Amino acid sequence: MTESQTRTTELTSQYIAQVTGDLERNTKEQDRIAADIEALQEQLRALQHDHAVLVTMQEALGGARPAAEADTAAVPAVPHQASPAPRPGKPKKAAAGAKKTAPPKAPAKSSSVKSSSAKASKTAAKPSLVDLIRGHLEQQSEPRSAAEVTTALTQAHPDRGIKTTVVRTTLENLVAKSHAHRTKQGSSVFYTASAAVAEPAAAGPQQEAAAG
Repeated sequence: MTESQTRTTELTSQYIAQVTGDLERNTKEQDRIAADIEALQEQLRALQHDHAVLVTMQEALGGARPAAEADTAAVPAVPHQASPAPRPGKPKKAAAGAKKTAPPKAPAKSSSVKSSSAKASKTAAKPSLVDLIRGHLEQQSEPRSAAEVTTALTQAHPDRGIKTTVVRTTLENLVAKSHAHRTKQGSSVFYTASAAVAEPAAAGPQQEAAAG
């Protein structure tokens, strides 16, 4: 009897330990599932809130009725949107929605206008090569060759990339328009501003003598 009682006691202790462990695991599993359910409920509430916001936006854009039909009849909303005849009021809402969504394009146009105006102001502020050459000649008291004008303008405006051939062509155009005067000394050609032609009149005979 004593041995059997001892075995019974040991088995009872084992069962108690096993049941206790199962209870703990069961309790932990319940807590985990409860936490998952709470998280899912929170996600569901967030989705429901987003759904309400989206429905409100759809109503503002004129698409509330097709969305309601899709929810109740489980039919895609696109075919309903393609047939606006049963809903005579919907085109007005769509037009209103289009007017509401149209203004965001304005900043792009204004930015392009600003950029173009900025480019225009830069180009307006930057004098042309013709103005530079004419201004340089007007500041000189003696005739200057195309090479000398090119050197002076290159030093004053190193970012322009001025070439002698372009300067010579521009000078000849100024001469053709009577905005500049051309004199020849030997094989060299010199240019002066038309306004300054009358001033070095005394030097004219010397230049002709030197040329002769």
